[in-house]
Amino acid sequence: MLATSMPDSADIYKASSVAEIRATLAELGQQEATVTARLDALLASQRDLSRQLTKLDLARAHLGSQVVQTRSISNGMLSSAASTASRISNAVNQLDREQAAVKSTLNVVDQVAELKACVLGVNGSMGAAQDWETAASYLHRASQIPDHVIDGAFAEEIVPTAEVPDAPRVTLTEASESLCGLFLREFDKAASEGDGQRVTRFFKLFPQIGKSDQGLDAYGRYVCTGVAQRARNNLSATNKRSDNLFYASALTKLFEQIALIVDGHEPLVERHYGQGSMAKVIERLQAEADMQGGIVLDAWADDRNLARKIKDVKSYAFSFLVQSFLPSQKSSAARSSSPASSRASEDEGVNMKEVDALLSETAMMLSRWALYTRFVATKINPGIEEHIAMPDLLANSRLHKKIVEALIEPFNTMSTFFFRRSVEKAFQMDEPPFDLTLNPNKPLGSNAPFITSAVDDVMYIVNQVLQRTLATSQRSVVASVMPSVSRVLTGDFFGMIQRKMRDESYPKAAIQGALPPESIIISFLVLINNLDISTDYLRRIVNSNLGKLDPNNQGQQQHATIPDLFPFAHDAVFVETTLTSILTTFSSKTSDLITEAVEVVLKQVMRPRLRPVFVETFRDVEYLLDADDADPQTVDTDAMVPQRFERGWMQFTLPIKRILTPHTYDLLISTTISYLARALEKRIWSYYGRVNELGAAKLERDISGIVNAAVKGGKYALRDAFVRCTEMTLILNMEEDEWEEIRGLGVEEQREQGMEWHLDASERARTRGIIDDGR
Repeated sequence: MLATSMPDSADIYKASSVAEIRATLAELGQQEATVTARLDALLASQRDLSRQLTKLDLARAHLGSQVVQTRSISNGMLSSAASTASRISNAVNQLDREQAAVKSTLNVVDQVAELKACVLGVNGSMGAAQDWETAASYLHRASQIPDHVIDGAFAEEIVPTAEVPDAPRVTLTEASESLCGLFLREFDKAASEGDGQRVTRFFKLFPQIGKSDQGLDAYGRYVCTGVAQRARNNLSATNKRSDNLFYASALTKLFEQIALIVDGHEPLVERHYGQGSMAKVIERLQAEADMQGGIVLDAWADDRNLARKIKDVKSYAFSFLVQSFLPSQKSSAARSSSPASSRASEDEGVNMKEVDALLSETAMMLSRWALYTRFVATKINPGIEEHIAMPDLLANSRLHKKIVEALIEPFNTMSTFFFRRSVEKAFQMDEPPFDLTLNPNKPLGSNAPFITSAVDDVMYIVNQVLQRTLATSQRSVVASVMPSVSRVLTGDFFGMIQRKMRDESYPKAAIQGALPPESIIISFLVLINNLDISTDYLRRIVNSNLGKLDPNNQGQQQHATIPDLFPFAHDAVFVETTLTSILTTFSSKTSDLITEAVEVVLKQVMRPRLRPVFVETFRDVEYLLDADDADPQTVDTDAMVPQRFERGWMQFTLPIKRILTPHTYDLLISTTISYLARALEKRIWSYYGRVNELGAAKLERDISGIVNAAVKGGKYALRDAFVRCTEMTLILNMEEDEWEEIRGLGVEEQREQGMEWHLDASERARTRGIIDDGR
């Protein structure tokens, strides 16, 4: 510390004045005081440190003596005890090893004695006594003895006797084979005689002699014999041709019998053969099901002439639909192909009733196959309730391949044909609703909804086809039939309506400036209804099959849910998605066409009828009024404009409202009112310079009356179309100071005061100018 202060003190020699010398001396004095204080503190702490070091020396001396004593105890006392403990531990371990060897030897001796008793017992029981249960029990006891004991030299030396001189393994093997052959013969004999007690007696003995596989195989043959016999009896009935569901019933009985066997025999098999042993019996039963089911399907295909019907179905030309879509044919195809001539010529090759019956029978067989596969899957994989998988036993079976070829593929082909032919037939026999008129004073001769007969016919078939498809519980059927239904709906059904709208019922006036014929307008409106109602029907059908009940239909039938019908893996999700896509695709196309059709009605029907109404409404109406015009005796003329409009408006909207569905009329009236609002707006602009203050009040009442008449009986939201007209009349009737005040406010200030304008600033100024110029 002193060394570091030396350079500072040397600066005193560089001082050039008394003040610098004094400053340097003061600094040196301060440094000296600091060093002195630190030295005093160090000396004071030195005494405490010395005392602690003294205590540490004393503790070290005591610890040294303790170390010496500990070493003497360890060398003199513990070393001998440790060596003694080690000798004792080694002796105990040696004793344990010897004891374990003795126990092992005694265990081998006991097992050899047990083996010898079993060998002698088997030999004695199979001799004159012929006690097969006892012999089997001895073999079962022998099977519990380890192989190394049976094959060991000690057993080969001790066990053989004069009566049984062979080695124990040879004796047991020969006894097991001999008993197995005997049990098989007795089992087959009891089975042929129909002696159920003896069948059960010998069936229980196979596991005891180590022949479980042979026992299960024999038992499988036994139960399959009954299955085959009953299946033959079912097919030998004489009413097969008269019963449309004969073969479906035969296949159902086959599956039911197998299910009853599995359920009834499973406890016995698993009690004597162990958990899961029934799977081997099921494999044997499935082999028999492959054979008997294949016989049923072959007989069904031959008896129903399936190959010929499939050929006829595939070669059907659908000439009516094809001709209907040809541009050159237009409406002549429908007229030339009358129901009488069409059915006579086109149904000759394909009988729709036979196809329908075949589809019903096929759906029933596929449904029973689905139930059977689910039953077998739960038996082979017990405990799995959700997302079960089809076992390989079934997926790779001959019957499954046969079902795909003989049932699934023909069902897909015939279902597509059946639906498309039904659509074609529905349009061949299509009939419009009768006695419809646009005269509001005449009653309508039909009941709403006003649609052609094809809609009801086609949607009935849609529901039938979808229900039958879902009833099969086959994912591959759904994947084929439902997209085909969607294609026919969006192609043929939708296309026929679209073509009729375009070629037969387009509401176009024959003479320029005239209105389209009433019959054409009505036909076009009915076709719009067809689109709307068919979409609504399809929505109900899809939701019903999805298990979604319609709250407006209390008597609706509850169908089985999709997860119940399709339990395997994620089939239910696929089916629900596929079913929903039918509605999504169809409703998308119908919605677009309805929108286009509504625009056509607006352009060809509503606008031409609205123009003369508009002219008549404002005929001889002036809005440059003086005080005499405001006389109380002339106030009743204020209602003249709304009355004229309402009378004309109702005359051409009410007849259309009576015919159209509520949904399509709402679309039409919305577009019509939007057009009316624009026309009113133009009418107000046309009064530029022809409105004074009194006329502005009358104009506001007239516009309000027209709005009220136009939206009467409709949704309140229809008034939103007239908001610009309402704002225009509001501006026209403002006081000058109020108008100046509003015009002076900014956009945000007006919004804060609750004024949201649909007219921009320039339009508001132009509107105000209408009355300004009129002054």
